[in-house]
Amino acid sequence: MTITLAPMEGVVDVHMRNMLTRITGYDLCVTEFVRVSQTVAPREWFLKYCPELLSNSQTPAGIPVHVQLMGGEADVMADNAAYVVHELGAIGVDLNFGCPAKTVNRHMAGAALLQWPEKLHDITAQVKQAIDGKAPLSAKMRLGFEDKSLALENAQAIEEAGAEKLTVHARTKLEGYKAPAHWEWLARIKEVIDIPLVANGEVWTPQDAQKCREVSGCEHIMIGRGAIARPSLAREIKGGEFALWPEMLGWLKLYCDMMIDTKRPKWGEGRMKQWIKLLGRTYPEAKALFDRIKPLRDPALIYTHVCEELGEVTHVA
Repeated sequence: MTITLAPMEGVVDVHMRNMLTRITGYDLCVTEFVRVSQTVAPREWFLKYCPELLSNSQTPAGIPVHVQLMGGEADVMADNAAYVVHELGAIGVDLNFGCPAKTVNRHMAGAALLQWPEKLHDITAQVKQAIDGKAPLSAKMRLGFEDKSLALENAQAIEEAGAEKLTVHARTKLEGYKAPAHWEWLARIKEVIDIPLVANGEVWTPQDAQKCREVSGCEHIMIGRGAIARPSLAREIKGGEFALWPEMLGWLKLYCDMMIDTKRPKWGEGRMKQWIKLLGRTYPEAKALFDRIKPLRDPALIYTHVCEELGEVTHVA
């Protein structure tokens, strides 16, 4: 079994990948989507989303990172894939056919493409040709746009075009992130394709992971929101220990250290609060901590509260 850390836009950035892969359990990370259109994006654009390109496409813990591309123009997607692989050294490319955001879908990208299997095929085939076997090609899709009527056809189109692995978020675009995830549909998809199928959606606990694998028939899983709310989840799924609050506080402090060092105070404030709030789903202590730091606007003050929770006294200029 492999566990992949999901490409959650606005959440799983280079810093979060760093943290979660240090906690262990992950075999692969996929970046937030790199939106491309009209032309080849500059080097700085790719490095913004995947700084790991400068470190052999690995997190500090040594976990490989693949670059996810999103766009609706097959030739542009192919040109960008060629650039990021042949020029920047990406070790894997993933195609986003699942983003449910309205702004993305209005521009015929992400989940909007699930309405046309032929477009999925065209994009995948052109990207496959462009990277010329220099890196593996995978794709991520949802079960459909408004309904699931094209789920099997879409998966087959992606496989036939040359993708070597497919991840399916077991909901439609219309269903968004509302429970439940329809893992039973993954079993149907698995019957009609031969490439590895990765299950994604509503895995919050080791028990969820086990049930997902049983229902879907998928050996491999990808976890997203569950990984943020329960950072030791991947480790637990593989038989390791749950991270108790004292351990989690140590990781949280390290993450806050990174946010302080970004020199983007407003951004750092938002990311600290975001993770502490999401941790509240698993840790009552995090919920209480969030209630205390919620009105704060200074990242240094938030950091101080985290240190105090650890029993440390600190002052950040």
